[in-house]
Amino acid sequence: DSATLRQMAEPRCGVSDEGTHQIWAQRINTVFTGEKAKLRQKNRRKRSATQGIKWYKRHLTYQIVNWPRHLSPASVRLAVRAAFQLWSNVSGLVFQESPKGAAADIRLAFYDGDHNDGASNAFDGPGQSQVYSRIPAERWTLNGHKGHNLFLVTAHEIGHTLGLEHSPVRHALMSPYYRRLGRSLMLSWDDIISVQQLYGKPSGERTVRLPGQVLHTVLQQWELTETPQSTTHPLYCQEAFDAITMDQNDTVLVFRGSFFWTVSPKGAVTRPLPLRQRWADLPPAIEAAAFSPIDSKLYFFKGRRMWRYSGSQLDPGFPRRTVELELPRHPDCAFFYAPLGHMILFKGSRYFVLNLRTLHAEPYYPRRLSDWTGVPQGTNGAVTRQDGRLYLFRQQHFWRFDPLKVRVTKEGLWAKDLSWTGCSNSPQSNNIL
Repeated sequence: DSATLRQMAEPRCGVSDEGTHQIWAQRINTVFTGEKAKLRQKNRRKRSATQGIKWYKRHLTYQIVNWPRHLSPASVRLAVRAAFQLWSNVSGLVFQESPKGAAADIRLAFYDGDHNDGASNAFDGPGQSQVYSRIPAERWTLNGHKGHNLFLVTAHEIGHTLGLEHSPVRHALMSPYYRRLGRSLMLSWDDIISVQQLYGKPSGERTVRLPGQVLHTVLQQWELTETPQSTTHPLYCQEAFDAITMDQNDTVLVFRGSFFWTVSPKGAVTRPLPLRQRWADLPPAIEAAAFSPIDSKLYFFKGRRMWRYSGSQLDPGFPRRTVELELPRHPDCAFFYAPLGHMILFKGSRYFVLNLRTLHAEPYYPRRLSDWTGVPQGTNGAVTRQDGRLYLFRQQHFWRFDPLKVRVTKEGLWAKDLSWTGCSNSPQSNNIL
């Protein structure tokens, strides 16, 4: 059913569930027995009995072997330190980073490609003491919905390294499905009980858990402020962006995290500007943005909501829930498509058509993305240029879609080939593409 398909599409840890299957079976049985208290006791004993290998010392050292692309060492070090502190705050463990070249109990490394345990497993944990990035051109992030959150994945894999299996609790950090960074506390009761059964409770001042709201705020800003800014190219040129669109003045708007950039028709790029400085009430790390020439309004999407702005003013009645508009949550990208006279939203293998006059999805949609010949799944932005051609983006790549031929006619690297993105030093490239 649709709920199962949505769950299957969520990012999932590559470590097998092992004994947690028995725990899930016991939980299902309680639907008929109602013995919740007994089940909770069984689960705790089961979790303790099936944890696997544990460390027999309480002071552990770790070392970061290499660094993921497009994140500064300072931001990676912060995320890793916070991930270890998360477990230290609720257990009898103490973690310390080892100097470069020194021995370490736990070594964390980032790699692209297959490493001999199946192409579908994106990450590894128990016995490996490593965090892997298997997908080529994978995007690590500290604050956005798009890409894998470095802090959360690292904290999850550290749990495996400490000997914890997957948790049957849906919102636990050790759930098989990676959760998103939010303002709530990171660890569930099941995470805490599991690590304390192995290593005991903390002592002294470490009895206070790391507040999720404080960590959320810190990581929201860190990725931009700590990443060195290029003197010739803005930060988004180094990897990817959350969303992109173009307004009525042919100014390109690029969004990433809590900031946005503008690129003039001549290619001049502004410094990063705070998102809420121009659009109050707009959350960071938006997932899609689109300008409509029909009403000269900007539309933003994130999670289950849609915002509509007239200039910098939020329209009355917004944000609105996407379910009321019959639209998907967490869209990949959005754009106005002149041949239809409506707004298009891509989500996975399907696309939706939003009638901007009625603010409802058009009937007979969604349809398969295969209607857009040559367009890949997972695009994170789209822009229609003055010539009517549509440009779609995914990570470092772009695809140019010709509405007359109804197919992709060009693809390449947008930061290198498209001067109007504000990244290329080659003005003539825009004339070619």
